[in-house]
Amino acid sequence: MAAALGRDYDHLFKLLIIGDSGVGKSSLLLRFSENTFSGSYITTIGVDFKIRTVEINGEKIKLQIWDTAGQERFRTITSTYYRNTHGVIIVYDVTNPESFVNVKRWLHEISQNCDSVCKILVGNKNEDPTKRRVETADAQRLSEELGVCFFETSAKNNTNVEEMFNAVTYIVLRCKKETRARLEERHQVVKINSKSSKRKPAVKKCC
Repeated sequence: MAAALGRDYDHLFKLLIIGDSGVGKSSLLLRFSENTFSGSYITTIGVDFKIRTVEINGEKIKLQIWDTAGQERFRTITSTYYRNTHGVIIVYDVTNPESFVNVKRWLHEISQNCDSVCKILVGNKNEDPTKRRVETADAQRLSEELGVCFFETSAKNNTNVEEMFNAVTYIVLRCKKETRARLEERHQVVKINSKSSKRKPAVKKCC
């Protein structure tokens, strides 16, 4: 599909990365957008975003990826950034059980701010098995319960980062196309019904 006139992409999607402070949201974003990693920890203040264009099934998709602060005191800032969001990446730290427990709190926040949005669950910092505190099986059970895709990633080792972002982009693209198809089908039904209602009623002949 050719990109629209005057644009170098076919679709523009806004993705939001949320989760507790320190789970590696900024590291995932930097690894995906710039293929870099920094071991020094700097807390995100408010919201930052990066842009990257990917190709899915021959279509160019421009991603606006917003990295939110995880701290409670910034919650009023980040809540405004749920608007017009197509996909949400919920991140926890596999070495921090509390961040996994808080996934449900983040899911509640999503439901409070978005009517319908695609979601994906991500367990980050998967580079050192000796530090793991959240079992893969537990996260898989939660993802199945929620009906969402699940990835374990390492921004440090660049494990599954590209695959995870491509997966959520594909899911959002599929949802957009399914929604468009339903709307077009509904529009066709309305047009058919409208034409039928304009026909003159048949006149019965009495004997």
